[in-house]
Amino acid sequence: MCGIAGFVERDGGAGPSREQRAVLVQAMCDVIRHRGPDDEGFYVHDGVALGMRRLSIIDVATGHQPITNEDGTIWVVFNGEIYNYRELRSALERLGHRFRTATDTETIVHAYEEWGEAAFTHLRGMFGIALWDARARKLLLVRDRAGIKPLFYAESARRLVFGSEIKSILASGEVAPQLEPQALDHYLSFLYTPRTGSIFKGIHKLPPGHLLSWSADQYEVRPYWTLPKDETFQGTDQDAVQTLRSVLADAVSSHMVSDVPIGAFLSGGIDSGVVVGLMAEASPRPVKTFSIGFDEPDFDELAAARRTAEHFGTDHHEFVVRPDALSILDSLVDHFDEPFGDVSAIPTWYVSQLAAQHVKVALSGDGGDELFGGYDRYFAHPRVEAFDRWTGRLGRRLAGAAWRWVPHGQRGRNFLRHVAQDPRGRYADAVAYFQPDEKAALFSTTFRRTVDTGSAASALASRFEAFAGLDWHSQMMRVDFETYLPEDVLTKVDRMSMAHSLESRVPLLDQAVVQFAASLPSHMKIRHGERKHVFKRAASTILPAEVLARRKQGFAVPIGLWFRGRLRDAFAGTLQSDRARQRGYFDATYVDRLIAEQVSGKREHSLRLWQLLVFELWHQRYLDQAWSQQPGPARRPLFQTEAPALP
Repeated sequence: MCGIAGFVERDGGAGPSREQRAVLVQAMCDVIRHRGPDDEGFYVHDGVALGMRRLSIIDVATGHQPITNEDGTIWVVFNGEIYNYRELRSALERLGHRFRTATDTETIVHAYEEWGEAAFTHLRGMFGIALWDARARKLLLVRDRAGIKPLFYAESARRLVFGSEIKSILASGEVAPQLEPQALDHYLSFLYTPRTGSIFKGIHKLPPGHLLSWSADQYEVRPYWTLPKDETFQGTDQDAVQTLRSVLADAVSSHMVSDVPIGAFLSGGIDSGVVVGLMAEASPRPVKTFSIGFDEPDFDELAAARRTAEHFGTDHHEFVVRPDALSILDSLVDHFDEPFGDVSAIPTWYVSQLAAQHVKVALSGDGGDELFGGYDRYFAHPRVEAFDRWTGRLGRRLAGAAWRWVPHGQRGRNFLRHVAQDPRGRYADAVAYFQPDEKAALFSTTFRRTVDTGSAASALASRFEAFAGLDWHSQMMRVDFETYLPEDVLTKVDRMSMAHSLESRVPLLDQAVVQFAASLPSHMKIRHGERKHVFKRAASTILPAEVLARRKQGFAVPIGLWFRGRLRDAFAGTLQSDRARQRGYFDATYVDRLIAEQVSGKREHSLRLWQLLVFELWHQRYLDQAWSQQPGPARRPLFQTEAPALP
């Protein structure tokens, strides 16, 4: 696991000296030291610079990067792990390749020598790769299929720059930090910025399963892998259960390859329990597990996690998150680089901090809900089902004509807007936080002219086109896999774990698991109102019955209680400060109404207010002052409480 950064130059080396390039790529890597505190390495030549920060996991002694081939014409820096590197190495050695190290990184070099760009289809793992082909003067940037590891890039008049985090690109000085208005609109809709863009003008994400090829001062971005569209599995339920059990066991076993201590995040749910159970089967020693809880019983899963840990005899560690935990909020903003509105980043920070005291690698259970149908949104609300049953198409048309006449904040408006839409529109409506009409009211008159408040929902709805031949449940799962999973779930886990120099691995997103899950028809995942049908039956061979029967809780945070309680003044004070109001993005009256309704208990707006709070702090950090690696002297923490000490 590492962080990578670098650039290629349009003039092919006629510009800055090699020493100047070395200084620049060093600066780009220094700002992501947290991703790799153990080592650093650089390749600097005419017109190109590659750099990395290394967290040593495999081949600690000799696995330094960059790694090259025998004649020094192929160079690679790499963030992630290749789980089938031993099999690939054996195959490549039979083809005549000779290895100097035992690291998985060198496998990428020789695979590219042998198969060219097709090499990346052979890799089973999580990765962000930068490969320089000196003979062709070509740079390749490659991101893993699911988007577990991040990779950003930007183009200037002089260079194409890239990095594992946006802060590396900002450190290059090639892109001035400016707000991208449409990205703010997208963030307010879905908690995160667009799939191929960012909150900064000119800085882009490389999408999952894509590669960027740069040569002759031009580049193109194209997919090398796409989620399968055909559900080809022909067996019985029992066949599916047996195959899935085997595929999961192999995935977890392969993700346990490490030369350093390894553990697992453990909630009270099925997905992380399956991962821990399979780790326990494969490990000769007790698995180290880590759990986070809250003082508020409705949000606390520690007791359930503890029962799972006891069942498998793990070496278990716990931590309780309390309201003073928000003293880390400035650090969260720093590590995401962009506004990120998923409040579960808070417990993810603390469980990563806890785990990092004991291990360098932690396995998580993320991905199971998207692959096997675990979300409530895959089922229509009973009120919506009743509306459709009794009113049919006429009801949808009448709702479409009526909902705009109901004032904002009045009962019935949201329901009428929802049922007025087709299934794709209802999906976008269900996962959005600020709806298009609400953003139109939230934005100031001036800022509203710069954005299309309906484009985020339209773009999300358009993702269904690729899977139109499948049934509706399958379409929703695949769209979640391509959007919510990489942009929210995996972004959160990557940034919060790497903030503590901890490698997080996701065995449920192993290539074999993804391929098999995609082959299953939706009725094997969702049946008679039951979520994750086949997955739960495979899990029943691993987990105790009480875990399987437990209601899904999720990584929820009592932010609403905190907002109405001891942190109310700090939250509201930030959002209603002169500084925030003078930015000109939002209508002050609308923000005041959200706060008043939240504090009084009239309506629940805590997650939307959290989004606005995070955006304000991000703006202070990245746009109000010139960006630098260290916070400026004028920047003060939002909350004055001390961070809680971990046991």
